[in-house]
Amino acid sequence: MLVETERRRAVDALTDAERRSHPIDPLSETFPSLDLNDAYEIQRLSVEDRLNAGARLQGHKVGLTARAMQEQLNVNEPDYGHLLSDMFVLEGTEIAADELCSPRVEPEIAFVLGNELVGPGVTVADVLRATEFVLPALEVIDSRIADWRITLCDTIADNASSARVVLGGSPVAVDALDLRLVGVVLSRNGKLEETGASGAVLGNPVSAVCWLANKLAVFGAGLQAGQVVMPGSCTRAIAVGPGDQVRADFDGLGFVSVSFADHRAA
Repeated sequence: MLVETERRRAVDALTDAERRSHPIDPLSETFPSLDLNDAYEIQRLSVEDRLNAGARLQGHKVGLTARAMQEQLNVNEPDYGHLLSDMFVLEGTEIAADELCSPRVEPEIAFVLGNELVGPGVTVADVLRATEFVLPALEVIDSRIADWRITLCDTIADNASSARVVLGGSPVAVDALDLRLVGVVLSRNGKLEETGASGAVLGNPVSAVCWLANKLAVFGAGLQAGQVVMPGSCTRAIAVGPGDQVRADFDGLGFVSVSFADHRAA
């Protein structure tokens, strides 16, 4: 376990890495005694700094929902991060690729809550009742850790590698879909890159939202009405850079797209 001054050093290092778009060495190497409690506390302190600077909490994301990623990091459950107001990008606008370190894009089904979800004991039925609608979405993940050399503690401390969120504008009620069987096609610059289905997310993305609500309860927090939950990717993430346009097409949900530009070259 780290002492408070070490946690603050980690927060400052991650903040500076994001500000300069210049990744740092893994925190797990810089601070060998870093554990999961430290990692979530570093995330909390980083989010608190951003809220104090004027950002608003808009929701949460769930990461590591794919079995392959859990096996890679030797864990048996997902992790989570915070979604802040300055992470959301309107569909049809450009993301400045030069403001990110090593961005990748994932297609997800975003849940928009109409009622709060506060654990423990949240069930799948509770999630379905609380969800006002779902949307097609793209999550842009980014690691402030160099070359994505992350352990579980590294990505948790780094706000679960969160960066940007793009929401599509076609809301669909949860009872209009079988949320376990939504197919998705992910394309870059008009070329097919990945195909998948929502069942890749813990067998059902609703289960990921359920897990999140109960996990947040451990830290004395919950999900509030109006918040967005990104439950995890339906496919492998693809790397992107300046000039790329990414689009995800979902069965029964429509599509969502985003472009990347290098604003320094303008």
